[in-house]
Amino acid sequence: MHEQFMQIALDEARQAFGEEEVPVGAAIVKDGRIIARAHNQRERLRDPTAHAEMIAITQAAESLGSWRLDGCTLYVTLEPCPMCAGAIVQARIPTVVYGAADPKAGAVESLFRLLDDRRLNHCAETIGGVLAAACGEILSQFFQQQRRLGKK
Repeated sequence: MHEQFMQIALDEARQAFGEEEVPVGAAIVKDGRIIARAHNQRERLRDPTAHAEMIAITQAAESLGSWRLDGCTLYVTLEPCPMCAGAIVQARIPTVVYGAADPKAGAVESLFRLLDDRRLNHCAETIGGVLAAACGEILSQFFQQQRRLGKK
């Protein structure tokens, strides 16, 4: 089941790629139903907080009429960064499933372990590596293309 929902997040990442955004996608599921899906939009919105997870969390809160995302699972193609991990804690999301690890900014396992830090008021169960090869490949392709085009 995790792979099915990660495919939805990958579809969002592909959309980001087509928009020349870093290809990260996210989906939030409650009771087996997708209540939010998003992709990175930092360039389009000129907003450093417009990560896929942040946008999806906002959509899910709107859908549920509550900032507490109890009973939800967040699927994201890349390990969340510290900002997104903080939002996950604040939204009380109980489960996070991610694809590729992020050795440069990951705040689930790679650099920090924010989602299982007992000093915080909420911890989340995490499952990493779901469709990791596909999630990592789209990022590699994007950054190779950016280098060929001479972009940052």
